[in-house]
Amino acid sequence: MKVGVIGLGYWGPNLMRSILSFGDIEVVGCEKNEGRLEEVRKIFPNATYIKDYNNLLDDDEVKAVLISTPVCTHYSIAKDSLDRGKDVFVEKPLTESSPKAMELIDLAAEKKSVLMVGHIFEYNDAVIKINDIIKNDEVGELQYITSTRVNLGIHRKDVNVLWDLAPHDLSIIFKWVDSEPVSVATMAKASVVDGLPDVAFVQLAFDCGMIADIQVGWLAPSKVRETIIVGSKKMIVYNETNPREKVKIYNSGVDFEDPHDYGEFLLSYRSGDIHSPTLSNREPLRIEMEHFLKCVRERKKPLTDGYSALRVIKAIEMAEKSFNEKRIVYQGE
Repeated sequence: MKVGVIGLGYWGPNLMRSILSFGDIEVVGCEKNEGRLEEVRKIFPNATYIKDYNNLLDDDEVKAVLISTPVCTHYSIAKDSLDRGKDVFVEKPLTESSPKAMELIDLAAEKKSVLMVGHIFEYNDAVIKINDIIKNDEVGELQYITSTRVNLGIHRKDVNVLWDLAPHDLSIIFKWVDSEPVSVATMAKASVVDGLPDVAFVQLAFDCGMIADIQVGWLAPSKVRETIIVGSKKMIVYNETNPREKVKIYNSGVDFEDPHDYGEFLLSYRSGDIHSPTLSNREPLRIEMEHFLKCVRERKKPLTDGYSALRVIKAIEMAEKSFNEKRIVYQGE
């Protein structure tokens, strides 16, 4: 199979490395910046390279493309690719607006093409393990989820921190909860570049009664990638930066007892064993690329399809609207 990689900037070379590791794939790299193209050519000499992605799309032997370009170009390049009958993988977020995402979804359906978004954490073994634990009712009824994703840099020019980092946490939470928020409230601040928020605090409420809190930022003294899941039976801490114990399950909680007298209530606190399940060392990017290639070959719907991308984009739009209008935004507004 012949596959094109469009955009060889920050993340594109990782896609090149991963897709080249599948021995039966012929890869064509595409980058309009000639200097950057030559840099990548030296790293991956066993691929071919072109500057204009239209020439790539004109090649009938190219069956699929991977798009890793600035977010503002995702829609136009993906649309051109689908129009010419290619299967398409686009790095997150799929587009910069929900109407454009819906247009790509409809176009992919019309062309019977595969459309997949790069929600890479949905292919992470730790996230998958936690999803299994939640779906098996081991944590009980979900009460709340809080997630922190901060570090020092990189300040991007094309999108704010909500569009850059929040898709990771939103896609993870939506996978676990399998629901969309009914309301979103956001506080954000542009600390370095005027008009470009680099830190944001997003609060989401779901119709199941669960709430979630997401903190994302490019301006922090250290890298933090931690999520806490609190259920009625157990609690989980997911720390992506912990090389040994990324997931810890706490048999902890609070039990309420009926009052014996008027005005009295009793709380029983549980603090039991802590368990850290064994996880594989499989690279999420390779799992993601393997899944995309399988969907292309077997004509299957991807796990992270266009609708998966759409619900994340809608949530970011709600979060951005809440920040801009300084109010809680409700679903459907």
